[in-house]
Amino acid sequence: DPQSRRQIWTVVSDLQKRGKTIMLTTHYMEEAQTLCDRVAVMDGGKIIALDSPQALIAQHFETTAIEFEDKNSAALDMLEKLPGVKNAKRDGGLVTLYSLDTPRSMEGLLDAARTGQVHFDDLRVRSATLEDVFLKLTGRRIRD
Repeated sequence: DPQSRRQIWTVVSDLQKRGKTIMLTTHYMEEAQTLCDRVAVMDGGKIIALDSPQALIAQHFETTAIEFEDKNSAALDMLEKLPGVKNAKRDGGLVTLYSLDTPRSMEGLLDAARTGQVHFDDLRVRSATLEDVFLKLTGRRIRD
């Protein structure tokens, strides 16, 4: 439950502040990004990346992520051609555009919405995360 999880996070953080080394295994990238000084990304039983969460993100992403629920299955190739968009991914109805120029990409996305090329709900902009790194390195979500 969320309350127990937060209590464990507090215990781990307190031990960390006292200089203790903690080996944590988790499938929750948010947890690893929040609690860990160093992260090993594993795939197929092999370590494929090892560094601080911030360094891993910086190594693999110079972009922000624009996410939205796609209501009409807009073509990814059209979305990848929007100004500033480096690449686009779809996971079910969730589309993520990785942008090198967020204002230009947002302007292009809104223009596409005005002309009916894309219909979306729940639009949000966020920085890249450790989960994005995992997806990029392994090509799949942890639950796959």
